Amino acid sequence: MDYEAVIGLEVHAQLLTRSKIFCACPTAFGASPNTQTCPVCLGMPGSLPVLNRQAVAYAVKMALATNCRVAPKSIFARKNYFYPDLPKGYQISQYELPLAEHGYLDIRVNGKVRRIGITRIHLEEDAGKLVHSDSRAISFVDFNRTGVPLIEIVSEPDMHEPEEAVEYLKGLRNIMLYLGICDGNMEEGSLRCDANISLRPVGATILGTKTELKNMNSFRFVRQALEYEIRRQRALLAAGKEVVQETRLWDAAQGQTISMRGKEEAHDYRYFPDPDLQPVRIDPDWLETVRQSLPELPAAKAARFQEVYGLPPYDAEVLTSDKALADYFEACLKEFPQPKPVSNWIMSELLRELKKAQANIDSCRVTPQALGRLLALVDQGTISGKIAKGVFENMVSTGQEPEAIIRSQGLAQISDAEALLALAQEIIAAHPKEAAEYRAGKAKVMGFFVGQLMKRTKGQANPQLANEIFQRLLTG
Repeated sequence: MDYEAVIGLEVHAQLLTRSKIFCACPTAFGASPNTQTCPVCLGMPGSLPVLNRQAVAYAVKMALATNCRVAPKSIFARKNYFYPDLPKGYQISQYELPLAEHGYLDIRVNGKVRRIGITRIHLEEDAGKLVHSDSRAISFVDFNRTGVPLIEIVSEPDMHEPEEAVEYLKGLRNIMLYLGICDGNMEEGSLRCDANISLRPVGATILGTKTELKNMNSFRFVRQALEYEIRRQRALLAAGKEVVQETRLWDAAQGQTISMRGKEEAHDYRYFPDPDLQPVRIDPDWLETVRQSLPELPAAKAARFQEVYGLPPYDAEVLTSDKALADYFEACLKEFPQPKPVSNWIMSELLRELKKAQANIDSCRVTPQALGRLLALVDQGTISGKIAKGVFENMVSTGQEPEAIIRSQGLAQISDAEALLALAQEIIAAHPKEAAEYRAGKAKVMGFFVGQLMKRTKGQANPQLANEIFQRLLTG
């Protein structure tokens, strides 16, 4: 029997507020353990939570950006469970009346657009962090993260391939970065993803038994964990065995998922409205103000790049996949207003160098203005495209301006017709056989002559002028 996978994601994103969701403790990453806590986030008796208005605004922005309906009234609830990193014995979250519902995100996979439904977006507080000792059988707990504001984005089970799940997660992250509400750092845990996955016979409508996958802190691990789990469940079903509903951890070192615990259901958490928090009521005028404050989002920016700059859909999609990259492209255009050449250089040379250095655009030592001037020098004939690539590599490693590198290394293109003419005459005289072949109609030999001239000038000869000179000498 052939099976298809059914995948849904639960994405947790830490919001970039300066203080926690229900108290004034700071949210900065990397502080000494247990130094960013207070009686409220630790759940001390008699302490009362107060909702962070900025966290609500950020959550509403994400809801609007993903086409969700923002509820006029939502309620915080207590999600009860015991774990050492949860000091109150419950997590303040939302359940029956979440902040937003019924949205969607369009993704592109293998050239096709897929619409992934979003069930709900709700606010909640983060838990602490357990740190396990390598030398002793003990664990430590750091409560600094406790109470950091989160949004949880729950998708519909609309995905069937690991690649779709990765593109959906990338799409959500990109929107958050455009909105400026989350830094999207999966390694530091500010963006986390759990996946629910089940298999069912192709053509069936009833969902199979699902497992929940945790501990996936990169796009690559999300893909690998889902691929492994599909293989594991398919093998169980093919052998006539049952899939157990459970939570499983992704072990990147072993390349497999490992059983962690039985999967809880909603009733296991005994949700009830938090008596210390008032319902959240969204004023329609305030909601419209938030809507008007939304920046240009990735899909709209990609459409504008195609319409205004004449870029192909692929170029526009790549350039807008990262807000910083899109901003870099437009800043470069101000220096060198030729969209397609700029796009080509960014997607080939720049992204290759960033990948090689395992860096992002924000840490790139080449400013968009410097890249624009480099491309202008190529366009003006000051240097060749080949030499420009070497200059660019130098710019990436040193941060120097292109003009300084060209000047210090004597890389300016030779466009002196008389100097090139003399060299061309010497080359033709030294290769009479090749000259005869060209005159006999073997046009490809021209590449040989130009190559010899480039070799003599260390790649600095103006290739267009070199072609013209050889053609005149060999046909004259």
